[in-house]
Amino acid sequence: MSEPPGAALSLAEAPPSTDAPPRPLSAQRVQPLRRPGRWIVTAVVVVLVTQILHGLVTNPFYQWDRFRYWFLRPAVLDGLLVTLEVAALSALSGLLGGVLLALARLSGSPVLRAVSWTYTWLFRSVPLIVVLIFLYNFSALYKTLSLGVPFGPAFVSFDESKLATDMTIAVVGLSLNEAAYAAEVVRGGILSVDQGQHEAAAALGLPKGYQFRRIVFPQALRSIVPNYVNQLIGLVKSTSLVFYVSLLDLFGSVQSLGSTYPGDVVPLLLVATVWYLILTSAVSVVQFYVERHYARGATRTLPPTPSQRARAALAGLRARLRREAAV
Repeated sequence: MSEPPGAALSLAEAPPSTDAPPRPLSAQRVQPLRRPGRWIVTAVVVVLVTQILHGLVTNPFYQWDRFRYWFLRPAVLDGLLVTLEVAALSALSGLLGGVLLALARLSGSPVLRAVSWTYTWLFRSVPLIVVLIFLYNFSALYKTLSLGVPFGPAFVSFDESKLATDMTIAVVGLSLNEAAYAAEVVRGGILSVDQGQHEAAAALGLPKGYQFRRIVFPQALRSIVPNYVNQLIGLVKSTSLVFYVSLLDLFGSVQSLGSTYPGDVVPLLLVATVWYLILTSAVSVVQFYVERHYARGATRTLPPTPSQRARAALAGLRARLRREAAV
């Protein structure tokens, strides 16, 4: 029996066989979700950043050749060392004072609580520049400082004008101001420790001092470190105010050089800006590793370091390239 016309199909026109096994899921490529909005925003940000960088590099007003000349000059480096010294001494003194004020605020003595609250309220209310200028003129109010019986004889006396050098005034003023803010940071960190930790330590009969040093304070540091580092970065920038008490720190040195060389004001300000960026970046790096240290026991896995992130990203890129090559 003959087949009707058009009934026969060529091999090329035959329908595909449905008996072929499906590809395993591991061999199939997952198509990412399209996000056009993200690409548009990314493109806009890249264009803006590129324009800013182009303006910084090509604008002759910035005088980058003068910036390179001043960046490592001895006058600038001497001011940088003064800034580091003032910031380090003030940070240490301010933190110790903040711990004492926080403990006084949490104590059972109403006198200590009142004194701590009053101190914190006062120095958080008065601008730092006012504190520094007041201390700079302190000798006009008290020419001598003495230790002895109140309303009675003095055992030891000091000449305030000889004792209060420019460095001393700067460190004392910054420390007094820093202690007020550090007290609230430390107090908040101590209050963040679970009450069960206090109760467990008390149930073991541990002394109060040991409880605080070995149990409460190490756990409180997880909350204290990020907040206090913000204060420390602010302290580094606040050292620029000591110029007003005749101490030539980094900002003071730049200001003095700018007065002598008025044509280099902008590159000198850029020099100060870059050095402050370097200092605050170094503090941020230290913050990361300190936070990572005290995160042990609080998280299942420690946050990866920048080098570990880079290695993981490189390994992921290699694995992706191998998958694409296999497909």
